[in-house]
Amino acid sequence: MSAALPEVSGSYGSKPTLAFPDGSASDELEVLVLSRGDGALVEAGDDIEVHYLGQSWNGGVFDNSYDRGSSISFPIGVGAVIAGWDEGLVGQQVGSRVLLSIPSHLGYGDRGVPQAGIKGGDTLVFVVDIVGTSN
Repeated sequence: MSAALPEVSGSYGSKPTLAFPDGSASDELEVLVLSRGDGALVEAGDDIEVHYLGQSWNGGVFDNSYDRGSSISFPIGVGAVIAGWDEGLVGQQVGSRVLLSIPSHLGYGDRGVPQAGIKGGDTLVFVVDIVGTSN
C-alpha cells in the first residue's frame, strides 16, 4: 500500500495548492496522474514543456512557474533534471496534470538546495502540468 499523498486543489493550467496528510512521506517515488491529457506520450530524450509547483513535504513552496507566468522546457529522461522527474514524467501524456512525491535520493539528496529552502533529506512534492514536447 502506498503512503498517503497530498491533496491537490486546482485544475490543469492553474496554480495548485497542496494539503498534506498526517504522517510521513513515502521512501519511494510516488506518481499520481490527477488528470490525464490526450496528447502525445512523453519519451526519454524529448524536450518537455511544463508548468509546475514544487513544495517540500509539510514545508513551504520553493518554486513555481505559475507566478512567473511562463512555462519551462528541458530535456527529460536523460539526466538533465532530478531523477524523480525523469522517472515520473517519461511515459505520461501531454495535457496531463501529474503529482510527484520524490524522496530525497531521487531529488537533491543529503545536500538539499539551501538557497531554495530545500533541506538535505527533504521529500519534494511537485504538481506538473505537461504543456508539450518536442524532439
